[in-house]
Amino acid sequence: MKLSKGVLATLVIFAVILLDQLLKIWIKTGFYLGEDLQITSFFHLYFIQNPGMAFGMEMGSKLFLSIFRILAVIFLVYYIVMLRKNEHIPSGYVVCVALITAGAMGNIVDCAFYGMIFNNPMPPEVATLFPESGGYAPFLHGQVVDMLYFPLLSFDWPSWMPWIGGRHFIFFQPVFNLADAAISVGIIVVILFYSRYLGDPRKIGAAGGSVEE
Repeated sequence: MKLSKGVLATLVIFAVILLDQLLKIWIKTGFYLGEDLQITSFFHLYFIQNPGMAFGMEMGSKLFLSIFRILAVIFLVYYIVMLRKNEHIPSGYVVCVALITAGAMGNIVDCAFYGMIFNNPMPPEVATLFPESGGYAPFLHGQVVDMLYFPLLSFDWPSWMPWIGGRHFIFFQPVFNLADAAISVGIIVVILFYSRYLGDPRKIGAAGGSVEE
């Protein structure tokens, strides 16, 4: 049985948020801040907390970022509702938008509630869920849990090179989470395969566009 676009988007969003939060809670309550568990030479579970945007970037105040995320999710949910009404929109594009929406929602959960339901002990202690002393931050001021680290390549620059000589270089240093990955995958696939569908869903296909799955 073929799923409708609305049901498909809902399932994708639910699955991403569930997996993202299960992993974050496990890391938060099982790892101390800064703990680095090497799985392979190019994959680590490295627990950090991100006060800003995806991949550790920062932009403005914490409250501003949290409100911006919430407004973005409201827009994305409305956009998905509009997409599902247009038969000319391929399901693949809806899945991509759902991935972006789910990723944003997953990080909103951290920002909104993690400061209220977790404490933030100093290493090597690990955080407690619903601590008796209360959380570490008020509503919308929580920090995002990141843990996926892929140091794919590392080497030392030759000492004779100007400015960077002797420095250690690591290719792909950002630490991120499943929500960030969902956002990135959704955006990349849209750019590569579905950029023609960007825009007002009510206007797509009005002139006889084809349906692509």
